[in-house]
Amino acid sequence: MKRHKVRQTEARLKAGPLWQEEGFVFTDEVGHRLSPNTVYHNCKRLVASIGLPEARLHDLRHSYAVASLRAGDDIKTVQSNLGHHTAAFTLDVYGHVTEEMKRASAERDKVE
Repeated sequence: MKRHKVRQTEARLKAGPLWQEEGFVFTDEVGHRLSPNTVYHNCKRLVASIGLPEARLHDLRHSYAVASLRAGDDIKTVQSNLGHHTAAFTLDVYGHVTEEMKRASAERDKVE
């Protein structure tokens, strides 16, 4: 991400007054958001290039959410990072992960 930020800063300087600051992390050469088709096709290409089975971009989002919860991030942080309107929605979608975590915690308590 640090390298990307440097490249984006270089693109901003090169574009000069044409740059449109819209607050996106990934942009085209003048600061506009990337089109969904561009993101989709590049994701497919990258996934194939590293030998992973076919995956949708949404699968990566889901993997992030699950890994984040398992790593101990609180639900409000995960909600914010995913852009969900409420923590309740995040829990509705990813509640299975928190249930698995509760069971694992109970099992650890039994051993101690």
